[in-house]
Amino acid sequence: MITYFVVQSFTLGSRGAFLADDPVQATGPEHAQRLAERLAATKVGVIAFSRSGDLATGEFEDARVLFTIGDLPTEIEEAMVA
Repeated sequence: MITYFVVQSFTLGSRGAFLADDPVQATGPEHAQRLAERLAATKVGVIAFSRSGDLATGEFEDARVLFTIGDLPTEIEEAMVA
């Protein structure tokens, strides 16, 4: 099993649509939160999450949200509630 820690930030496009920035890999949950907090100063919204799985089989668990700040696309907010 391997666990990835990812920080995904968003900006607003000219028509108000959320645009995903390039995701950033973190070294652990604390690092992910620090990155998210730093990005939040210039981004409309940021989410940090982890995902664990088996590289050999390609089977991964659902993402686990570690931290969110700001506004996120509707589909991400709905997935967090489900």
